[in-house]
Amino acid sequence: MANTFKVVSHDVMPASAGTPEDLYTTPSSTTTIVLGLVLCNVHTAQVTADVKLVSDTSGGGRTATNTTTFLANDIPLAVGQSTSVLMGAKIVLETTDKLQIDCSVADKVSVTMSIMEITA
Repeated sequence: MANTFKVVSHDVMPASAGTPEDLYTTPSSTTTIVLGLVLCNVHTAQVTADVKLVSDTSGGGRTATNTTTFLANDIPLAVGQSTSVLMGAKIVLETTDKLQIDCSVADKVSVTMSIMEITA
């Protein structure tokens, strides 16, 4: 098994306010650990941002399939403000799981994520 550290960044997201945009999708035969996620407001006014985990996998001894959940919802970001979304928590993503970003204004949040991909 190979462990590869990576950075995933997107200068501005989402293309359309109210329509979450994919930041990252876990590749096949891969488990991904999200180590950090930073959002930055690049607009001239306050915005709000959302981070969603979209998952159709199952696990943890449950028979039910995972669903879409918010990792952060309506985070207020002042002009030029950056915030760390996970606050030290780690998130495990399985194959096909993805993270999506939304913002109250199109193309006004910049995103940087640190991950470790574990491949077989």
